[in-house]
Amino acid sequence: MTEQPYTGPNDPRVAALRPAEFAFPGPLRDQLVAAVLGGAKTTTTGLLTDYEHEGDPLPQVGARTAVIDSGGRAVAVIETTDVQVVPLAGVDLRHALDEGEGYTTVAAWRSAHERFWHSPELRAALGDPGFTVDDTTPVVLERFRLLADLR
Repeated sequence: MTEQPYTGPNDPRVAALRPAEFAFPGPLRDQLVAAVLGGAKTTTTGLLTDYEHEGDPLPQVGARTAVIDSGGRAVAVIETTDVQVVPLAGVDLRHALDEGEGYTTVAAWRSAHERFWHSPELRAALGDPGFTVDDTTPVVLERFRLLADLR
């Protein structure tokens, strides 16, 4: 039996999915969502401490989530294909390239991510104004595939 395609953001199956929210609403989220929809972004990286702080479970292989845009709308459905927890120093070039943000080196990828992770917004979300990362900070590497563009 073939699964029916998602019919759009109002499909009740979409409403039942956990949200996938890349960054905070605004220009960065818009850029990341566009990269997902365009097929360039097939990986993402999160802080293990962020999952723990929020009480969120780690992504699971096979799980589907609804990608949320800056306006709070579901614009895509993605499916997790791989999850790893590694120290920040363990992020490789393939993962950095597959984030779809134009990084050509792990150093450039890391610099951009450290700016975000050290931002006042993320520190406030974590409840830790002095939060910093180092080579040993555990990060969650998620690989996914685009199942449906709901626009």
